[in-house]
Amino acid sequence: ESDVAVRLLCCNTISATTLVFFFFLMIRRPPRSTLFPYTTLFRSMILDDFFWRAVFAGMGVALVAGPLGCFVVWRRMSYLGDTMAHSALLGVALGFFLEVNLMLGVFVIAVLVAMLLFFFQRQKQLANDAVLGTLSHASLAMGVLLISLMVWVRIDLMGYLFGDILAVSLVDLYWIYGGGFLILLILFRLWRPLLAITFDNDLAQAEGVPVVRVELIFMLLIAAVIALSMKIIGILLVTSLLIIPVSAARRFSRTPEQMALGGALIGMASVGLGLGASLQIDTPSGPSIVIAAVLFFFAANLLPMRKLQ
Repeated sequence: ESDVAVRLLCCNTISATTLVFFFFLMIRRPPRSTLFPYTTLFRSMILDDFFWRAVFAGMGVALVAGPLGCFVVWRRMSYLGDTMAHSALLGVALGFFLEVNLMLGVFVIAVLVAMLLFFFQRQKQLANDAVLGTLSHASLAMGVLLISLMVWVRIDLMGYLFGDILAVSLVDLYWIYGGGFLILLILFRLWRPLLAITFDNDLAQAEGVPVVRVELIFMLLIAAVIALSMKIIGILLVTSLLIIPVSAARRFSRTPEQMALGGALIGMASVGLGLGASLQIDTPSGPSIVIAAVLFFFAANLLPMRKLQ
């Protein structure tokens, strides 16, 4: 509990510092020659189709990340999500090397990492944090090395690490909404078993819930969400969309279903605000979305709390 509290305090401190900088950029005084300071923003939002592709893609990812993120928060699996997210860079390198769709490459590597994590967790010979840290750093290092060896490929690492709204194509939208629908369908079927495992693993197993199979499928769903959200949020920040919106929604939720719905709505609002700010002040889309989600998180903490029952 103390480690979690310290980690959360550090994250909030860093987020607050970044938030101040974000506000400074947003309220900076426009040039005197500009009659309406945000005319350029609105004109770009209307005319630029790449912006709307990014918005629709982000909304689709947030809609899926909300319900799935509830279980990540309840089961304290944020570090596992970070490990699988860091492996996405190796998936990007694999996609470029094999000349296949990058989302497919990221999904394949994330699935392999999930299987390794599942195997080591079942062996119980090493502590979970040691396994997670080893696989996280190993996959990230292998991704960087493989990309550096492919001198014939020009790769914008900043775009993949922190998101790039220019990188979203119509094909990506098909992947996001097709894959998102499948993820939500599977999650709907596994909702009750996952709740039972989350509250009491041993009791769920005694009641006949296939714990091993459900946990494995859940890790595969996380891998799929990471692959879908890579271009919008970025590899290093992808887990934040699973954690921050549902953490904010938890303050006002009385049931697990309300928390899932609230997390999805806050995530979608964060995507809209973050992408708008990214277009206006020319910042990476991933950090802009995360800061918007942090705004909701801080706002939720300032309001009266209704505990989840």
